[in-house]
Amino acid sequence: MSGDSCLHRLHAQAGPASPAPPLACPKTKTCSYRRAVGLGNKYVRLNVGGTLFYTTLQVLTKQSSMLKAMFSGKKEVFTDREGWILIDRSGKHFGSILSFLREGNVTLPKGRQAVLELLAEAKYYVIEGLVELCQNNLQEDTEQALCVIPVVTSIKEEERLIQACTKPVVKLVYNRSNNKYSYTSNSDDNLLKNIELFDRLSLSYNGRVLFIKDVIGDEICCWSFYGQGRKLAEVCCTSIVYATEKKQTKVEFPEARIYEETLNALLYETMPAPDNSLLEATRRNHTHCGSHSEEEEGPGGAGAELRERVRRIHVKRYSTYDDRPLGH
Repeated sequence: MSGDSCLHRLHAQAGPASPAPPLACPKTKTCSYRRAVGLGNKYVRLNVGGTLFYTTLQVLTKQSSMLKAMFSGKKEVFTDREGWILIDRSGKHFGSILSFLREGNVTLPKGRQAVLELLAEAKYYVIEGLVELCQNNLQEDTEQALCVIPVVTSIKEEERLIQACTKPVVKLVYNRSNNKYSYTSNSDDNLLKNIELFDRLSLSYNGRVLFIKDVIGDEICCWSFYGQGRKLAEVCCTSIVYATEKKQTKVEFPEARIYEETLNALLYETMPAPDNSLLEATRRNHTHCGSHSEEEEGPGGAGAELRERVRRIHVKRYSTYDDRPLGH
């Protein structure tokens, strides 16, 4: 090392300290594909948005695309210090891109959003075959609704749906305008809870039970349960209460009772109908509870064959807040 260079270094060290330079991004350089991968080397290392891929020139140049232009000398490529070729795109679907280039086909990801993302990448890389594949899939995939709920607008329409359905039926009537009194403070919340429970049940038992909404019925909030075309049970969620010498309408949320009647309706899911012993177990007497009532049995005594009945569970009418039993 020469003395001039040493003296120059000493003067540089003795000078005033300069501020540290700002952090810079990793250095990249531009070159042709031959310099990037090396002459005679058929393997390529790719850094796509931070995700590393290792493939061959044969795959990248197999089909007409932007990648073929990059690795056939028509476009310049960027490399980092370690020699990885940089592509400033997301690497989420680049594996599918390589698979399509390699095989000429690829299994598309699940979900419409994922296919749209892959379509955007295929358009960027100008891979016409993959673009067409994604577009055809999006046209065919209409995204079948997970659950379809019919809304009845007439009694005849309701009867036709119930009679034609071979599955159990659960119907919810909700019509807030069917009220001539004011509502209690919690009624709106309970009405919303009934609607939310209906939505949860329809998702849980979709395909096994037909769920129907009725928005023109005479009730404010009432559940009905049907099996094999017959009405099995009814749960009315409204009551009239006295508050400050005025009548008010109160909407209840008997969640446990609704779940129970839904499960009872599932007994009619298959043909033939459940036997009498099973019906006897599910049609237990509710007369011990003051807020429930059930039709009386017909003549013939306990030994006679069970007659088809409808369990009508109603909240006790004209009760006050104080004398109402706990849990009702």
